[in-house]
Amino acid sequence: MLHGRTEEQAAIGELLAAARAGRSGVLVLRGEAGIGKTALLDDTVDAAGGMTVVRGSGTEFEAELPFAGLQLLLRPAMGSLGVLPEPQRLALEAAFGMTVGAAPDPMFVGLAVLSLLSAHSGDGPLLCVVDDAQWLDRVSADALMFAARRLHAEGIVLVLAARDGEGSFPAPGLPELRLRGLPPASAGALLTLHGDGLSPTVRHRVLSEAQGNPLALLELPVAFQAERPDGRFRPGALPLTSRLHMAFHGRVSHLPPATQLLLLVAAADHTGDLRAVLRAAGALGAGAADLPPAQEGGLIRLDDDRLRFRHPLVRAAVYQRAPLADRLTAHQALAAILDAPQDADRRAWHLASAATGPDETAATALEDTAGRARDRSGYGAAALAFERAARLSTDPAATTRRLALAAEAASEAGELDRARDFAGQAARRTDDPGLTARLHHVRALSDFLSGSFPTAHRLLIDGADHAAAADPQRAARMLMQAAHTAWYLGEQDVADTVARLDALVLPATDPVTPVARFITAALGPPAAGGPPDLTAAVTAARAAGSRDPRDLMLLCGAGLAVGQDDEAHELASALAAESRDRGGIGRLPTVLFFMAEAEVFAGRHRDALATAEEALRIAGDTGQQQWTSQFSSVLGYLAAVEGDEERCRTYTDDALAVVAGAAMPPGAPWSYWAQGMLDLGLGRAQSALDGLERLTHEPLRHHFCATRSTPDLVEAAVRLGLGPRAAGPFARFEHWAARSRQPWSDALVLRCRALLAADSEAEAHFTAALKLHDEHRRPLEHARTALLYGEWLRRARRKSEASGQLRAALDVFERLGTRPWADRARSELGATGTVAPQSREPGVLAGLTPQELQIARLAGQGMSNRDIAARLFLSPRTVGYHLYKAYPKLGIASRGELSALFE
Repeated sequence: MLHGRTEEQAAIGELLAAARAGRSGVLVLRGEAGIGKTALLDDTVDAAGGMTVVRGSGTEFEAELPFAGLQLLLRPAMGSLGVLPEPQRLALEAAFGMTVGAAPDPMFVGLAVLSLLSAHSGDGPLLCVVDDAQWLDRVSADALMFAARRLHAEGIVLVLAARDGEGSFPAPGLPELRLRGLPPASAGALLTLHGDGLSPTVRHRVLSEAQGNPLALLELPVAFQAERPDGRFRPGALPLTSRLHMAFHGRVSHLPPATQLLLLVAAADHTGDLRAVLRAAGALGAGAADLPPAQEGGLIRLDDDRLRFRHPLVRAAVYQRAPLADRLTAHQALAAILDAPQDADRRAWHLASAATGPDETAATALEDTAGRARDRSGYGAAALAFERAARLSTDPAATTRRLALAAEAASEAGELDRARDFAGQAARRTDDPGLTARLHHVRALSDFLSGSFPTAHRLLIDGADHAAAADPQRAARMLMQAAHTAWYLGEQDVADTVARLDALVLPATDPVTPVARFITAALGPPAAGGPPDLTAAVTAARAAGSRDPRDLMLLCGAGLAVGQDDEAHELASALAAESRDRGGIGRLPTVLFFMAEAEVFAGRHRDALATAEEALRIAGDTGQQQWTSQFSSVLGYLAAVEGDEERCRTYTDDALAVVAGAAMPPGAPWSYWAQGMLDLGLGRAQSALDGLERLTHEPLRHHFCATRSTPDLVEAAVRLGLGPRAAGPFARFEHWAARSRQPWSDALVLRCRALLAADSEAEAHFTAALKLHDEHRRPLEHARTALLYGEWLRRARRKSEASGQLRAALDVFERLGTRPWADRARSELGATGTVAPQSREPGVLAGLTPQELQIARLAGQGMSNRDIAARLFLSPRTVGYHLYKAYPKLGIASRGELSALFE
């Protein structure tokens, strides 16, 4: 039984009860060594009667092996692998080294984990427990966290335990339970049960020193009773973990020498592979006959073919007390017997641990290990192995090359400081232009993602100069990324970077050439032949063999820059589908951002809301703070259009604060537009004008938001009688619209002219604008023009004509749920003497949550729950749950009725 853990047991019991009712839950247990995390996990397994149980543990050694922790955890469930959607099955097989293929995205592996656990549980509940999560390899931890955040209605409970101060197991957003020391009464009861015969003095001292730590309550009595006069365990002399470490040290020192040697080999091995330990120990003169003293002393236990230390502190005590020469000998013995191909990675690390100086054999083995890790998306492990290989290299050129590989792997892993450090070390050791360009690229990405835009831009420009002669494709990609970076610096930086890209000589057949040429045409000086054609550029790039989705993603942004919103949305949608199908989850926030922007511009706010909320979740899961800021700001804009001030402020505050140290938060342009739009809708014209004018100055005035918000700025200025303040921004907008040659942008120009013109000229502009607007494709802008025209007609005392425009505008505003604009139209109708129709609720679709809307739309297209789950990174059970919740809101009873709602 557990002592003093009733509250913790009750919390876990609630999760288990919920799982039996079909709901999922997650809990992360945290606490110091010996506090009872493993015992609580054991108790949880005992309480999970009737549930399928899957159990795993992180190990310190395997933290260097990608997906090792996940493979061990999922071993019992692998029989269900065949029922997974093929992309997920292939991702897991590649992650576990079962097949050779492209490196799997850890987040996509996380989706496969969710699907596999759900399939393994059948129709019943499942408990998944993971001990020592702080030692999970990085990609296993990332995959588990991705799965954990998507648990909803599968009947799965995931409980993870992580030790304080060891490794790192960040789990932001997941419920946590911190284990404290046992209450005094419970501590006393545990000590009485296991410390029979203690004198009152020793008992008091143990209780005082243990501070309620269960492991200390069991181990310190033995140590105190054997204490020597040197005061080694005097109260307060050492932290509790150190005292426990010394207690185990003392117990190990009393074992026979051969047993100590065998335990040292096991501690050096880390994995608990009994066969390997016995083979290696046998070469040193110890064997299975030397195990019983350690077993009888309660230091180890044997589980089938595994040797397990009673506690990680026992293993640490065994290893750290041994002389260096003995440790080196143990690693050499293990490396010698690990000669099977599947043990190559373990052998490489033991060779490295046995090395006392440069060792090319160990360095080569580690480089091979790093390559295998990289091929399985284990970029963090690859970086560690490449860096250690560099230190062991005997050739200076090999050291530099391996440091460069370590830098690139660390960059892929998102370990920005390490990437910058490795790249800096390598850069100081080489004058090779090609390698210098690669290192500049790594350092620039680190600086960009940490908000150091000027430094990132300079490195990309310099790197492109180094690469231009030998590798123009790399130079082009670096300049295109430099143009993206320059977007956060200012208009002139963009112009200068685009000019460099335009001057770069690229082969006509290179797949990057159509992309580069479209970007220079879109962002550079206007060409005589009109705007570039996005669809043609995409076709040309694909025909030339473009395989890198990052190239085509850049086209989405450039397409939006010249007003080709529909084409950009089509391309972004295709890239999003490809990313979902191929497991490229890390790329999704980028393409979903372009999708959401295009949907906002088209007035498809419900779609934009669903896109942005999904992308915000993915950006958070993948640690992409730049996109967290961007999507928060877009969601703030959507809240502003609906007149939801509290939600708008919350989102924009998040967007403006999310990237610490950045010269300008990535979400600033959309946030400023959102705040201005909120004020304009709520009738605060002065605040709206002041806010929107922030977008007209450097470094923001070239942004999409600065351009697209100009009609709002003009409206705010005119309402205040300050039309001349809008003259400069409007002139820039006119120039952009003329260059873009889009009917909808021409309609907005005409609307602005109507607002700025004398009454004698205004009506012609209003009517021309309404003819150009497409009320079906951009209904909000059409309705806003009708509202402004209706207001003008009312002021001209043409109330009957005004009433028609205002009614049409009101109908659209109410259908779209844009409350401030609907209120304004209703007020204007009342001023014409017309009785405004009663406010009506938005359409039935407006009652759905963004995720319900996504799922219902896909179900209406005929997709199965399984297919929808794969598309949206959910489990099929969660899809079914959302449909079950959506049907009553839509007033339907079956799946077959969905298609009619989306026609």
